[in-house]
Amino acid sequence: MRTLKVNGMHCGHCKAAVEEAAARVPGVSAPEVDLTARVLRYEESTPVDVEALKAAIRDTGFDPK
Repeated sequence: MRTLKVNGMHCGHCKAAVEEAAARVPGVSAPEVDLTARVLRYEESTPVDVEALKAAIRDTGFDPK
């Protein structure tokens, strides 16, 4: 399982937005946000372009690290 730190998430709506954005990136499967740790966890079904994943998350208004 891979992880990506995401700043700016505070609620269930934030969680859902980041999970939905991540799920649209090719290769990302089973995205799950841990709000307490402010981390996105995901599986890779194929290699994931991490920059594309970060861009998708930025487009939703959050700050991936």
